[in-house]
Amino acid sequence: MLSLLLILLLCVLVQVGYTFYYFYSLAHYTAPEPTANQLPVSVIISAHNEYQNLQQLLPALLAQDYAIFEVVVINDRSTDETADLLREWQAQYSQIRVVTVYDTPAEFNSKKYALTLGIRVARYEYLLLTDADCKPLTNKWIAAMQSSFSTGADIILGYSPYLKLPGFLNNLIRYETLLTAIQYLSFSLKNNAYMAVGRNVAYTKTCFYQTKGFASHIKFLGGDDDLFVQNAVAHSSPAIAISTNAQTVSIPKQTYSEWITQKRRHLRVGLQYKWTDRLRIGTFMLSNIIFYIILLVMLLLQQYLWLLGILFFVRGIVLLTAYARIARKLNEKLPVIGIVFMDAAYFLHYLFLGVSVVLFKKVRWK
Repeated sequence: MLSLLLILLLCVLVQVGYTFYYFYSLAHYTAPEPTANQLPVSVIISAHNEYQNLQQLLPALLAQDYAIFEVVVINDRSTDETADLLREWQAQYSQIRVVTVYDTPAEFNSKKYALTLGIRVARYEYLLLTDADCKPLTNKWIAAMQSSFSTGADIILGYSPYLKLPGFLNNLIRYETLLTAIQYLSFSLKNNAYMAVGRNVAYTKTCFYQTKGFASHIKFLGGDDDLFVQNAVAHSSPAIAISTNAQTVSIPKQTYSEWITQKRRHLRVGLQYKWTDRLRIGTFMLSNIIFYIILLVMLLLQQYLWLLGILFFVRGIVLLTAYARIARKLNEKLPVIGIVFMDAAYFLHYLFLGVSVVLFKKVRWK
């Protein structure tokens, strides 16, 4: 039993170390003010049967308070009314350009092929990517996201929360999104950028072509955001954009099975990360999973309860208060008590997801 307590102590020390070295850098980060220099931007969107979502997204993009930008929409083999909608908007607004994909070559992943075509025809050097089911939170999104290009950054990692809805699943999804962002944004500030989210990321055309686009993972399901960043950071300078103006929001999965499928796909992509990134992320995640497993075991056995209370309290003060501060900075309204509960729920779910990925390797795209 003493050995379990020592392992528990080690897990807490690992998490405290990550918090002080990585997460506090984000907790105390102050986003720079957007520069007055507005560079021309191409907004890139891949759309497969996104008729309903595009009716929400396109007006929000055209309402952006920005001098020079275009919206490149790739109609990726849509069978709904997407094509008709895009023709109507393109006829009315010169900023909208449409690329149509009728068939995807067998050796390509469909989304990566569509994005590659869109980037190829983009007029401008500076690219801003989002998904069709997203929407900018404000009309300053382009301005806020492109600002770091003026400081020499080649890749800008943004934050993209999910819409707040009633229910436990929504809280779990929003917490997982927050915790993932805490990691990739914090690690980036320490020159260990390893991923972005395709819902909100920007990079230059030069960066895309120097990285050879998605060539190294062109057949792989997913990875148009994180695997691309994995390759690009070797010769690029990343920056982060976390202000409310720089965020996009999207509707989360509505059923548990849909969310599980999505997370299993993400975990499968994570297996393709560089070993240094897998070690850095895995050490933190594993320390949390082991912490909760041992905590539950010792509570059931009613052993060393006072020491458990001390370790739980210290971990909570250091780690979860940092999460709460970052959540406020990202405009995520999650109370500290809610974070305590969702943290335990998330890591127990993560254990299940990790086991399922190992045992059942097949994953599906939408």
